[in-house]
Amino acid sequence: MTAQKISIEFFPPKTEVGLEKLNASVDALLPLGPEYFSVTYGAGGSTRGQTQSVVTGMARRGLNVAPHLSFGTDSEEIIAELLQSYVDEGIKRLVALRGDLASGMGQVKPVYANELVEFIRARFGDWFHISVACYPEQHPQAIDLSTDIQYLAGKLDAGSDAAVTQYFYSLEGFLYFRDRCVAAGISKPIYPGIMPILNTENLIRFSDLCGADIPRWLRNAMNDLKSQEDLLRFGEDVVSDLCAGLLAEGVPGLHFYSMNQSQAVLNICERLNFSED
Repeated sequence: MTAQKISIEFFPPKTEVGLEKLNASVDALLPLGPEYFSVTYGAGGSTRGQTQSVVTGMARRGLNVAPHLSFGTDSEEIIAELLQSYVDEGIKRLVALRGDLASGMGQVKPVYANELVEFIRARFGDWFHISVACYPEQHPQAIDLSTDIQYLAGKLDAGSDAAVTQYFYSLEGFLYFRDRCVAAGISKPIYPGIMPILNTENLIRFSDLCGADIPRWLRNAMNDLKSQEDLLRFGEDVVSDLCAGLLAEGVPGLHFYSMNQSQAVLNICERLNFSED
């Protein structure tokens, strides 16, 4: 298989050891020729400084990097200054999110992603390529899937260029969601989010929190495995098959949630015969 369009997500580490691990993962993944790396933004902007530091470091290495961004409780002035710093570093991509409010923020009204996109476009025009999030299995706070898809349409109509999904493990579920988006008039690209299977307990806990479905057969199969090595091998089988199915269905690319690790993404891409141009 020839080169495929992929992107790879990291989270900002809290320690120097974590930063060294992140940089080593970036180096290992570069031969895949990712279109960009993205760096997450903690709830309520809680990792703003760490995110900015990691993003700036990657940009100064000449890497195409997309910082995640949400308002949290920050003022327009603070967000505008942060965006200007990215412009000054030559950063051309963003992932615009409503974001979760950190615990203890009380009843602060969130700034929704469509409002953030409008804010960015009003101040910086077309400088940034902006991606937004979407949920093929419905955002956990959404009333229903149709309403959720209308929210997605609103984010795209506000000026964003593409959407990246929450991770999932059902090819059929994604295809149903994509068909519903097309029927709703959405024509901008939707990139499936891909989560390698690295740890059963962590994956189940996080999925239950964020509303990502782990099919019963998959939960049972993971729980039956006796060793970490068996889990990783099984996970690569499952995720590689999912990616192959998505590519056969014509998705524009794949967005990998790396968890700041490289080996699982490398192994999956090797199974898919990805190669850099």
